[in-house]
Amino acid sequence: MKFLLSIILVLMLAVGLGIVVQTDPGYVLLSRGHWSVEVTLLVFVALLLLAFLAVYFLLRFLAYAWGMQGRVRAWRRERRRLQARDALLAGLLQMEEGEWRSAESALLLHVEHSDTPVLNYLGAARAAHHVGAHERRDEYLRLASGHMPQAEIAIGIARAKFQLEHQQLDQALTTVNNLYQVAPRHGYVLRLLMKLALARGDWWRLLNLLPDLRKRKVIPVQEADALEVNTHTALLEMSVQAQDDGAVHAVWNQVPRRLQSHPRLVFQYARYQSARGRGDEAEGMLYRTLRSTWDDDLIRLYGQIEGEDTTEQLARAEDWLHAHDDNPALLLTLGRLCMRHRLWGKARTYLEGSLRLAARPETCQTLGSLHEQLGEQAAALEYYRRGLTLTQGGVQSTVRS
Repeated sequence: MKFLLSIILVLMLAVGLGIVVQTDPGYVLLSRGHWSVEVTLLVFVALLLLAFLAVYFLLRFLAYAWGMQGRVRAWRRERRRLQARDALLAGLLQMEEGEWRSAESALLLHVEHSDTPVLNYLGAARAAHHVGAHERRDEYLRLASGHMPQAEIAIGIARAKFQLEHQQLDQALTTVNNLYQVAPRHGYVLRLLMKLALARGDWWRLLNLLPDLRKRKVIPVQEADALEVNTHTALLEMSVQAQDDGAVHAVWNQVPRRLQSHPRLVFQYARYQSARGRGDEAEGMLYRTLRSTWDDDLIRLYGQIEGEDTTEQLARAEDWLHAHDDNPALLLTLGRLCMRHRLWGKARTYLEGSLRLAARPETCQTLGSLHEQLGEQAAALEYYRRGLTLTQGGVQSTVRS
């Protein structure tokens, strides 16, 4: 539209000029020294227009020539950028195929021209890690951090994961502790701290992490519940092994009330109490727990401890027969409790019933002891032999599996 208007305007000027020239052609005189040139006004205007056009196109040509070098540089820059993009894509695909050495080379091929050098270096670090080149891996991570300091957390997480995979636990701990200082609420940082605590057996730190793991929903609720039980169990085991009453009671008091009836924790604490001569306290704890939560390990332990009133202890165990008459662990416990009261016939009935339901070495051992106390040496030896056979079979099965 503008071009058309320009043409119309030029034509109008030309027509106007033609009309003027037709009535009065006029002239233009140019003089310098002894030289003079005289032309009509129309010729002068035409020459002036041609000169203007010549200067205009000359300036356009010079401007184009001046910008040619910049355009060539821009073309080369774009070409290198595309090459870097293709190299990144090729490297990522090779990593997925497990071609680690080829991937490392591809990712570094045009990294200086990449739009995302951090991704190139992180990928190269992963590839170097998988071929065991840990010095190169760490150098790539350092270069990635230099290109993008604001990606410190992502790069730190990658570094910690590599160190964990290579069992560099001390280095990983330093890395993750630094990350925790920067981002104490970051979910994956908390997960890495959890993994490290588990790998190092640092149960106290894990106990302190549990509230944040739950709050940030780093792990599912059921996994968090199981982890909490495992943590308290491990701490209780450590204090029990130290044979330190104060430490055991301190650890037990830290167990939340809702977990103080958990079978695994009750088992540990009651067994320790019994071993320290506090059988009555252990028997009461086991009885209260078994009334609400049945557990075979707890019922077996119930038959091994000695409460203050052993008659009452036997009566309580026999009450459970109404609901668990086919439970081999309960029958074994009843056999042991009857032996304690020298009720040999009842003890034998319970123990043989337990053995029919589940052939366990400890049941054979108890039956052997029963027959030995009755003076029946041949029967005792037979049960001892059978128990040994079961024990060896269990060991061989474990080795085979």
